[in-house]
Amino acid sequence: METLILILAVVAGIVAGGLVTSTLLRKAIEKKSEHILKDAEEKAEMVRKDKNLQAKEKFLQLKTDYENTYQEKNKEILKNENRLKQKEATLSQKFEELQRKQKEVSVIKDNLNAQLELLNKKQTDLDKSLKQQVEKLETISGMSGEEARQQLIEALKDEAKAEAMVHIKDIVEEAKLTANTEAKKIVIETIQRTAAEHAIENSVSVFNIESEEIKGRIIGREGRNIRTLEALTGIEIVIDDSPDAIILSGFDPVRREIARLSLHKLVTDGRIHPARIEEVVAKTRKQIEQEIIETGKRTAIDLGIHGLHPELIRMIGKMKYRSSYGQNLLQHSKEVANLCATMAAELGLSPKKAKRAGLLHDIGKVPDNEPELPHAILGMKLAERYKEPADICNAIGAHHDEVEMESLIAPIVQVCDAISGARPGARREVVEAYIQRLNHLEELALSYPGVVKTYAIQAGRELRVIVGADKVSDDEANKISYDLSKKIQDEMTYPGQIKITVIRETRAISFAK
Repeated sequence: METLILILAVVAGIVAGGLVTSTLLRKAIEKKSEHILKDAEEKAEMVRKDKNLQAKEKFLQLKTDYENTYQEKNKEILKNENRLKQKEATLSQKFEELQRKQKEVSVIKDNLNAQLELLNKKQTDLDKSLKQQVEKLETISGMSGEEARQQLIEALKDEAKAEAMVHIKDIVEEAKLTANTEAKKIVIETIQRTAAEHAIENSVSVFNIESEEIKGRIIGREGRNIRTLEALTGIEIVIDDSPDAIILSGFDPVRREIARLSLHKLVTDGRIHPARIEEVVAKTRKQIEQEIIETGKRTAIDLGIHGLHPELIRMIGKMKYRSSYGQNLLQHSKEVANLCATMAAELGLSPKKAKRAGLLHDIGKVPDNEPELPHAILGMKLAERYKEPADICNAIGAHHDEVEMESLIAPIVQVCDAISGARPGARREVVEAYIQRLNHLEELALSYPGVVKTYAIQAGRELRVIVGADKVSDDEANKISYDLSKKIQDEMTYPGQIKITVIRETRAISFAK
């Protein structure tokens, strides 16, 4: 029983303790909650005050900006008002000045009217007096006024004619002197304003190689590679003791360029044998033909010349590989074109037409056919064939006086051609004669039946003639060689001796498919 009571007492104590603890804990929590709530309220109040302060600062800033803007606008308005007031004052002053001048003009006008009336009165009196004097003179001289006037007019006419003749003579003499001076001045200014370089054409090109070993590969077994290359290009390939260099000799710049480019491709590729050489030379010929067309187009664009026929453009490009007395034909034609344009502009003519005629004036030197025609006539016919204007065709044909000049462009082209060719160092007669001799050599050989190709090599000391094996026999080849040597002796003048080599090859070609 006592134990139960004790247990109950303990339980009661525990319950009482729990209640007391719970009460104290609740009070502590409530107190802490109140403290947290109070802190939150204080922080909220601080945030509110801070936001209010920021809002007030923002408001003051906006107010200050607005006041500044308002003051600036107000200043600008005041400035505009002052400017308007100044303009009004200026206009008022000008208006007053205008009114004052109008009054002065009115006064001057009144004075002029009074003086005009006085002059009219004096003129009337003068006319009366003059009429009386004329009547008196007619009575004294026995001639009417009309007769006297006619006699005076005739006398004045004779006197004026005499003076006019004297003046005309002086003007003509002065014009002659001035024209001569002006012409010289125009020519000198044209030459000074057109600067051009002069490249004298040579008959050899140098091909640089990296090592002496490549020389042997170019020569080939028993010289077959070099023979094939010489036969296909018509250029003599000189391989001597010159270190790292091979000389390409030939009078035709196109052939030399084909040989040079072909050699470069073969050496770069490394495969050098007759079949490969034939393939590379054929491709190089096509490449050179394309470069000729591109050169013609580029030249026409650089000079601002449009509407040329494609064949004329091709001939212009071909000028790059032609020479005239050692002077590069394309450079010469471009220089003549620029000279013509400058001179035509000075004389008040069309610079475009003059430039076109100057560029085309030597076009007759490009074709290899019709060699019996002068190049000026051939060039004129080519221009007519490709629908060039009549005055340009005439200028081309007349620049060496083969035809009569019919336009003002013709003498300009003739003069500018002479200026370009007469520059110091521009031309070299020996080279032109040399090239003409080699051309004549090749033409003589081509006149024989069965001849396929001819090449003058070794500076004209050897002529190689390639004949078709199906058209010419061995005996006939010997006869061509002998006859050609006799014909050269009879028809040509040349130093030393010329070796004629007739080559007859037979090739059997089949294709495996």
